[in-house]
Amino acid sequence: MDDERPDTGMETLLVGLDAACGPVFDRLEKRGAELPALEGILANGTSGPLESQVPPWTASAWPSLYTGTNPGNHGVFGFLDYDGYDWDVVNATDVREHALWELLDEEGKSSVVVNVPVTAPPGEFDGALIPGYVAPDSPTCHPDGLLADVREELGAYRVYPRHTGGEETSIEAKIDEYRTVTRMRGEAFRYLAERFSPEFGFVQFQTTDTVFHECPGDFAALQAVYEAVDEQIGEIIDVCDPDTIVVASDHGIGKYSGYDVRVNSLLRDEGYVETARGGGMPSWDVLRDEQFFDDEGSESGTDALLERAMGGLARVGITSQRLNGALERLGLAEFVVAHAPKAMVRAGTERVDFPASTAYARSHIECGVRLNVAGRDPEGVVPADEYEEVRETLIDLLAALETPDGKPAFDDVAPREDYFHGPEADRAVDIVLVPRAFDQFLSTQLRGETFGPPTEPYNHKRDGMVAATGAGIDSDGSLADAHLFDVAPTVLASLGLPHGEHMDGEVLDIVDSAGERAYPDYDGRARETTDEQAVEERLSDLGYME
Repeated sequence: MDDERPDTGMETLLVGLDAACGPVFDRLEKRGAELPALEGILANGTSGPLESQVPPWTASAWPSLYTGTNPGNHGVFGFLDYDGYDWDVVNATDVREHALWELLDEEGKSSVVVNVPVTAPPGEFDGALIPGYVAPDSPTCHPDGLLADVREELGAYRVYPRHTGGEETSIEAKIDEYRTVTRMRGEAFRYLAERFSPEFGFVQFQTTDTVFHECPGDFAALQAVYEAVDEQIGEIIDVCDPDTIVVASDHGIGKYSGYDVRVNSLLRDEGYVETARGGGMPSWDVLRDEQFFDDEGSESGTDALLERAMGGLARVGITSQRLNGALERLGLAEFVVAHAPKAMVRAGTERVDFPASTAYARSHIECGVRLNVAGRDPEGVVPADEYEEVRETLIDLLAALETPDGKPAFDDVAPREDYFHGPEADRAVDIVLVPRAFDQFLSTQLRGETFGPPTEPYNHKRDGMVAATGAGIDSDGSLADAHLFDVAPTVLASLGLPHGEHMDGEVLDIVDSAGERAYPDYDGRARETTDEQAVEERLSDLGYME
């Protein structure tokens, strides 16, 4: 460490690597990737798989990691929050449990948090926070005015890469931008660590996941991203000299060789889903044809005209699915899909009529099916006294579903209470669907057939990774059955603090437990809406919205 640098006094550094897992590191090792910082952590400490939750997706999994609780307690089940049939992108006011840095504030310890998903708008605590994923590109930070300070000190800082992930962006340009935003994370974290001297630091890197969605199968791009991330981790360790380092991911990632399982198509064919054409909640297709990364961006007049035209065709029964069938017969489907504006496709897509349906899949991120229940949902059609009967019939139907190769489509089909518990559990899906080996992709799209080729060649897997080294870490301690919920209790123990009685996780055997205590109850914040169209489009471009 450079003797001229101030001692930040950091006790524990938590590094979040979105989608990191053993198979990814194996691939990088085979390629000869240079990762001295991460390899040093692995060599000098202990590491192993970290089982993620259901659903194993960014927006729900990171709050589970930083609260130590299941979604039934913290309340975030996916990228969208639902109020009846209306929706909004989730934000930090949807998280109904204390984050690690808020608990540490109660104990008189300060924190610096950079780029962690679902942290905008931030609450009050001793320290500093720059939000990550699902925040606007120029998010409100804590304390007020912090982002302006960071930009004045370091130059540009943004949450998202400046591209949509579309084919019009070259791989070289994408890699360059991944390196740029990765450097921004590291520079901002080091600046804030020196300025605030926190006992706890938490920096998250999202590009380790983004590269799989935007550059699937391009392992040179993967290597470039990890080498850039490793460089920043090394510099953070050099500057902050933390006593303990914990590295954790929210889920794994890998190749999907199974099928799209179009749940709504099955439910439509079985009489549970009613459909409508045009308007309403959009069906986000993973079409990357427009730039949405300028906060003031808007559609062209031509695109708007096409949208109106497509909407009109839909109202007389000519949907984009029917057009697709005709175009396929003419050999033009691939060309049109590559060039058709998103708005045009959405406007003409046959969609689920939520108020009229008995049951439906709202978002593939949720991993499940919702029933439309009278007295609970605004226009519910399932009588409350028939809820259990209808749900059990649907569970039997879905559990028996087999893919075209004769294998079960799901590893588990279960009532939500098997997976979620807590005061927010009644906001979860009614039926949980666990895709077989997470090799099948749950799709909410309405198509002619229940099964189709996977929408994306790479997507999320259940096993992520955890590693730890430094003071108080027992390298011989067991990481058997390590779970996402265990990260927060383990971080608290590394700081000499008890974990919370409210937490679903336990302290991993790699660190001595400081016992358990009751922390103050979460008293809540008023929910704020996410008025940021660009955020929604980014989620669509990465395949998180259909």
